[in-house]
Amino acid sequence: MSSTEPPTTEADWEEQDPLDEQPPAGPAAPEKVVVPRWIQLVALPLLVIAVFFVARAAGVVLLAFTIAGIVALILNPIVSFLQARRLPRGLAILAVYVGLVLVVGGVGVLLANPVADQAQRFGDDVPRIIDDANSRLADLQAYFDRKGVNIEVKRQGETALQTLQEKVVGGTSDIVNFGTQILKSVVTTGLGLLLVIVLSVYMLIYGERIGAIVRRVMPPGDGTPADDFPTRIQRAVGGYLRGQTLFSIAMGCGAGLGMWVFGITGVFPDGGTYAFAFGAWFGFMELVPFIGPFLGALPPLVVALIQDPLTAVWLAIFFTALQQLEGHVVAPYIFGHTLRINPLLVIFALLLGGEAYGFLGALLSLPIAAMLRETVVYLRRHLVLEPWGR
Repeated sequence: MSSTEPPTTEADWEEQDPLDEQPPAGPAAPEKVVVPRWIQLVALPLLVIAVFFVARAAGVVLLAFTIAGIVALILNPIVSFLQARRLPRGLAILAVYVGLVLVVGGVGVLLANPVADQAQRFGDDVPRIIDDANSRLADLQAYFDRKGVNIEVKRQGETALQTLQEKVVGGTSDIVNFGTQILKSVVTTGLGLLLVIVLSVYMLIYGERIGAIVRRVMPPGDGTPADDFPTRIQRAVGGYLRGQTLFSIAMGCGAGLGMWVFGITGVFPDGGTYAFAFGAWFGFMELVPFIGPFLGALPPLVVALIQDPLTAVWLAIFFTALQQLEGHVVAPYIFGHTLRINPLLVIFALLLGGEAYGFLGALLSLPIAAMLRETVVYLRRHLVLEPWGR
């Protein structure tokens, strides 16, 4: 397709340069809205300052509404699809949430049995792993004794391994206290999740009215879905969801496959035994910004370190290579096609979100960045600033 030929399909529209997008062929493009000079000088700076102070004062409330809004944008296409099949919008929303609970529960049941079996098997294998580590420490201590090196690694290692075994198998009061803190966190998170669900339900109920209000506030489009602001925002959030899902699945499969290969080659036998659990954990941790890859690689590295430090080194090399592949190939390819955001802006959004709201801020930064990108592209197409002259 030539650079001057307008896109004729949605795929052509998506492949265009974000800064060079042109309205699709069809209805005549509406006349651009001219922004007067007094608004540029006074109103826009005041609006930016007001938004900043409101966001700072709102805090957790703004965060809850933001999460609920993103959830509503993700679920709204399904609700609209059911509504188009002559199902009342209220029943469509109820059906979507019931279906979502069933899907999440079904996936949990499918993953729970193999993960639980491998976790139970790992718990049963802890004494064997400890015995193997003790024997290796004994061999290392004998080597030092033969060489006349006065280092007691066996007694110190046995003490550390015994402490680890007691914590993993028997449990301690610290674990009980930690469990109490986790329970409190779960309760608090559950209350917050309930608030988000309620807010998202109301947003879905009034979704059509909210969309109409947004269309009245924003400059008018040409009437096509590709030039409709609420539709573009919804597609941006959907693109993020598709990209994150594909990314987590790809990295989880890569980690699980690598552990299986280490297992069948004999480098890390337990890697083949717990390949599914390690892969599922690594893929799930990819949802966590910044430290997700480290947390995902931690369980197999700990097991390998207890068995053989050299095996842990090989695993560290593997996960480092996997991280490089993730950062330079997988992530740019997937998110480049789904979000259409420059990688530098992605990094900036993650850092800014993490600094503002911690983990949740980093998690929400990419969908918010995608929505801001669509807003900027839409306004550039439909607004023109009144020239100031000399």
